[in-house]
Amino acid sequence: MQQEFSHSQFSFNLDGTDLRISAIHRSGELCPIVFLHGFGSTKEDYADIVRYSSFSNHPFLAYDAPGCGESYCSDLSQISIPFLENVALEVIKRVNFKRFHLVGHSMGGLTALMIAHKYPDRVVSFTNIEGNIAPEDCFLSRQIIQYPYDDAEEFFEHFIERTRHTPAYSSALYASSLRHKVRAGAVRGIFESMVHLSDHADLMSKFLGLPFPKMFMYGDQNNHLTYLNHIQSEGVRLEEISNCGHFPMYSNPSLMWNAIVNFQENAEKSNSTLSEKHVHLDDENKLT
Repeated sequence: MQQEFSHSQFSFNLDGTDLRISAIHRSGELCPIVFLHGFGSTKEDYADIVRYSSFSNHPFLAYDAPGCGESYCSDLSQISIPFLENVALEVIKRVNFKRFHLVGHSMGGLTALMIAHKYPDRVVSFTNIEGNIAPEDCFLSRQIIQYPYDDAEEFFEHFIERTRHTPAYSSALYASSLRHKVRAGAVRGIFESMVHLSDHADLMSKFLGLPFPKMFMYGDQNNHLTYLNHIQSEGVRLEEISNCGHFPMYSNPSLMWNAIVNFQENAEKSNSTLSEKHVHLDDENKLT
């Protein structure tokens, strides 16, 4: 059977924690794409990129975050959004992507935002799929405060059951695999850091201040988010996915993929135009 992408294990130590990161990736000649999955999901959320010819010849990377999927982490208590940022940078280094489109969902969207804020010169465009940019986005992660349990397994069991009965598209499907995709010991550090950053890190300003094309994707069940009109007025492209809650990759994947490729193609054209303008201005400056 022809393999359409590579499956690799990247082993390294980060701040005293041993990691073995399971990743899928491929090479190509066009602009690379880096995908960061959300809490309770895995790299396979994005494997179907190979099914869409519009992405042909685009290198891509998707991997399981520590504590998730097939990845291994020797100390689950170390996992937080800042920790995940550093993991992402190390894995991107391993596949040698210099500049890339960035796509992040939920937890991955917040991680991507922090990376894009710190290293804007490396990012061509940012697709934020309901990643945290305001306190109201913590409808999953804030449960670590709303439903306090000392035992990680007990909290996770109740979290799964609440999620199973959430009246939103794909909630039961998502809940059914949580035990298999996330280690319970990783949940508290992830959730607490997501809440802290959402409440105190001025994520909105960081997001709006990014100097490259930005798209915010959300399910139509979440069109009540209070900041949508504001970020649109600030130049962010909005993409509402029909028949969808928080998980477009499960509820309406074709619409999600088509929106991503259209946005990224426009971003590349914009980037090319800006580069040509800079070259022209440089030439004019040389003449004078």
